Amino acid sequence: MKIVVLHGQSHHGSTWNVTRLLLEQLRPDTESLREFTANGVPQCMGCAVCILQDEGKCPHRESVGEIIEAIEQADVVIAESPTYCMAMTGQLKSLFDHMAYRWLPHRPHPTMANKIGVAISTAAGGGAGRVTKDIVRQFFWWGIPKSYRIGQPVFAAGWDHVSEKTRRKIESKVCSAAEKIRRHAGKRQHSLRLAVLFRVMAAMQRGGKMSRVDRAYWGTNGWI
Repeated sequence: MKIVVLHGQSHHGSTWNVTRLLLEQLRPDTESLREFTANGVPQCMGCAVCILQDEGKCPHRESVGEIIEAIEQADVVIAESPTYCMAMTGQLKSLFDHMAYRWLPHRPHPTMANKIGVAISTAAGGGAGRVTKDIVRQFFWWGIPKSYRIGQPVFAAGWDHVSEKTRRKIESKVCSAAEKIRRHAGKRQHSLRLAVLFRVMAAMQRGGKMSRVDRAYWGTNGWI
């Protein structure tokens, strides 16, 4: 089982510790685990060159290329972010912005249908559920059909101050997610909603409503 972890922040707070609990359950070997921190990713400029021309022409390709390739090679994609102002960190969002060209209307990678997504977030108060929902939305538009969410308010400024009751609740969520991941990893996932949306996108590609680059990509993959 190949796992890639996208850390939305570099410090080792509650969210990072929850991610470690999940990795301890999944027990990937060193060669099967890749971890990246979004802090080093430059902010997306919104130039759209990845969509309209070629992702290789992205001015930040040197920074994001290795991360995107690791995502495409993984069986499980874990994206985690502490909750900042009721949302994911700006660094993680910018990483997602760099992958706009991999959204379903453009050039989704064929292997996305075989992946599992995991969204993790904690918050001192509210907002963790919203963050995991937003991360799963990104996964869905990449074409990942099955995702799990681990969101939890910890009511503490740091992991060392999280109560035992809350830790037990987190551990229960982590164990449940790990069991499901082990059961489904490596198998083709299914989503009726995603299948219907894919057909709609294919019709739009055939109708010439998307870019020339996208249409050529869909044709090369035999989707239209």
